[in-house]
Amino acid sequence: MLIHPDRLFPAASSTRKIARKLYDSVRSLPIVSPHGHTQAAWFAKNEPFPDPAKLFVQPDHYIYRMLFSQGGSLHDLEIGQAELKDARKVWRIFASHYYLFRGTPTRLCLDFAFQELFGMEQRLSETTADLYFDAISEKLRTPEFLPRALYERFNLEVLATTDSPLDSLADHKAIRDSNWKGRILPTFRPDPVVDPEFAGFAENVANLGEQTGDDTATWTGYLKALRTTRARFRELGCTATDHGHPTAQTANFSAGECEELFRLVLAGDADADVEESFRAQMLTEMARMSLDDGLVMQIHPGSARNHNRSLYEKYGRDMGADIPTPTNYVDALRPLLDLFGNERGLTIILFTLDESTYSRELAPLAGHYPCLRLGPPWWFHDSPEGMMRFRERVTETAGFYNTVGFNDDTRAFLSIPARHDVARRVDCSFLAKLVAQHQLDEDEALEVAHDLAYGLVKKAYRL
Repeated sequence: MLIHPDRLFPAASSTRKIARKLYDSVRSLPIVSPHGHTQAAWFAKNEPFPDPAKLFVQPDHYIYRMLFSQGGSLHDLEIGQAELKDARKVWRIFASHYYLFRGTPTRLCLDFAFQELFGMEQRLSETTADLYFDAISEKLRTPEFLPRALYERFNLEVLATTDSPLDSLADHKAIRDSNWKGRILPTFRPDPVVDPEFAGFAENVANLGEQTGDDTATWTGYLKALRTTRARFRELGCTATDHGHPTAQTANFSAGECEELFRLVLAGDADADVEESFRAQMLTEMARMSLDDGLVMQIHPGSARNHNRSLYEKYGRDMGADIPTPTNYVDALRPLLDLFGNERGLTIILFTLDESTYSRELAPLAGHYPCLRLGPPWWFHDSPEGMMRFRERVTETAGFYNTVGFNDDTRAFLSIPARHDVARRVDCSFLAKLVAQHQLDEDEALEVAHDLAYGLVKKAYRL
């Protein structure tokens, strides 16, 4: 077997036995995936995935950033190409470098998919590359591997995408109109129209106004257009917003100050401080709107995005060159929390790439303010060790119930069940340790395991 049935469980046999029992109680629960980057078009069109390289390699920055770090060529991997010229060649490059993923969560997730979905028994390597390519390609041509069939096979209850406010959401509308029972929901990601550093910001804001019929050349018209767009998203089932700002900075400027900030960023006359002030105010404005319309707010700060400038200029955004940065939450969130921190009708889910903030800032904040919850380990820390560090550092202060379960945050559709399986195994291992140390009774651990795998995410994201 490529994956061991006791993977990620404690080494001590007595604790492992408890972890197994807890895991058996949650392993078959439906998957709720409230935040990710899969494509609604897959489910609207329900067409076969073209080939293994297009399915596994091209959408997964975890894969090609590792290959690039070892001297691999994104050109040879055909990254960014709508259609692959030589998918088998791309797959062979990936397979011949599969050893690079030893010890990584990417390896865990890929082996899970290879074994559980495609029945592979031999490890992927240069020698088995064509065996894998042919076996996977054959299955991808069958009805059982169409996107909607896989959604049902994965026992998905809901899957959220991440969408620009400029997106027509035509694919989401097509899914709804098809009367298919699967729940594919949009998530409102306003970065293109709230971050002055986003390429084409002024044009994006103008396009937003054209879509809504509002005068986005004015501050009040701009805010109205954002509210109108949020309502359009909500009509198609959206329950959450998502904000990928460089920092968690918030602000509470006067109306006149906001108008001046908006004038400067729209005219392209803003320096870095003004751009940061505008983003900070927009987080506060988004929280105000969420209090009105009920959308859950997610803040994903702390990434120096597109760090490799030459790669960005050649291939565009999100090419695996994003690097974590230190992030302040205590001071940065204070203006927003002074306004809305005690609002029980508002939910703000905080993520971090700065693990040093877990016990020092995030757990104490979420352990006090009614509006705050902690998102699961994210991106570079979405790993067995990262998940365990998270539980160890936040539970004593924030408890389990100020966290929101797990979300997979993936572009790689076939990795979703593997990622949720890893999270359930790690959480059950953490709970088993508490039971073994007599900090938690087993019946309580069973309840918490269920909540971490299923209950908390549904509640937090209002699903």
